[in-house]
Amino acid sequence: MKYATIGFLTFASLALGVPASAHHSYAMFDAEKTIDLSGTVKEVQWTNPHSWLEFMAAGKDGKVEEWSFEMGPVMGGPTGLNRQGFRVKNVQPGDKLVAKFHPLRNGRLGGELISLKFPDGSILGGREPIPRGEAPSTSAKPLE
Repeated sequence: MKYATIGFLTFASLALGVPASAHHSYAMFDAEKTIDLSGTVKEVQWTNPHSWLEFMAAGKDGKVEEWSFEMGPVMGGPTGLNRQGFRVKNVQPGDKLVAKFHPLRNGRLGGELISLKFPDGSILGGREPIPRGEAPSTSAKPLE
């Protein structure tokens, strides 16, 4: 009976632990690189588990390109965004901003959003992922 219990607990931890860790893989983003990109907000998708920012910016050839930024572990879904000061009214289509992000490794137009800088110099976001075991910083101030 003792071995059956240990076997069941091992199986349960693997069955439940693997999908959770797989969901939080961000290997597609190059965390060694950080890019600032000026552009215009096309759309903000307030969805779980992660929200998205669709962003229009001029490419190297001058043509406007659409970028997709995942508000991943740095920002999260609507609840995590709210904790960092994001409100639905803060970022609207047509806003001209500077997006700071970790680019996609495959070179496509997108990445993991870190922060947004507004024309007045205020910044929304900017917190890097918190290493396990550390408490989050409370220094961020929400935009009103």
